[in-house]
Amino acid sequence: MKKQFIEMMNFRHACKVFDENKKISNDDFQYILECARLSPSSFGFEPWHFLVVQKPALREKLKVHTWGAQGTLPTASHFVVALARTSKTMHFDSDYIEYMMKQVHHLPEEVRIKRKGFYKTFQENDFKLIQSDKAHSDKIMFDWAAKQCYIALANMMSAAAFIKIDSCPIEGFKEEPINQLLAAEFNVDTSLFKVAYMVAFGYRKDPQNIKTRQKLDDILSWY
Repeated sequence: MKKQFIEMMNFRHACKVFDENKKISNDDFQYILECARLSPSSFGFEPWHFLVVQKPALREKLKVHTWGAQGTLPTASHFVVALARTSKTMHFDSDYIEYMMKQVHHLPEEVRIKRKGFYKTFQENDFKLIQSDKAHSDKIMFDWAAKQCYIALANMMSAAAFIKIDSCPIEGFKEEPINQLLAAEFNVDTSLFKVAYMVAFGYRKDPQNIKTRQKLDDILSWY
């Protein structure tokens, strides 16, 4: 199993153009999405939402503001826009956090109160996500939420590679125009969610380049 996992890691690469005639089965794509759903997040608060964009007209509108997906948007079998939650819902006192603790984690009231206190201390003191400058606070809170979303990204791409499906993570886009497009065309409330990244899935059209990485000794220190 260890050998298979390393082979999968070597198989995975940022596939820039897919074979548009090959489509991922519903069963295989549900498996990829399930690996996103099961991903860990800080405090288990799951600050993400995923848009699967299959309509050609909507992909064309994304393409205008997404310079990093010029080859993948037209050819990918499946294209995902990952959204991260904003400070409005990730604040320790928000309705969403209460919902997660009560309805999803099924915590009793006394445990919720204690956990909310831990989360408040974490946001105010440990990571200083809440600051007096609201605009700055909103920015760093969103960035922190987006970090959690990247865990799901890694799991989706690894899961895909394990069954020989290619992927390409995408940050090459204009953030504000994309958020405006999400509000106008995808009915996204951008006071609650904003774009974190995009990721394309499909089957490679061209051979993979040789994978290059630094040696382990160059990136590792033991103490």
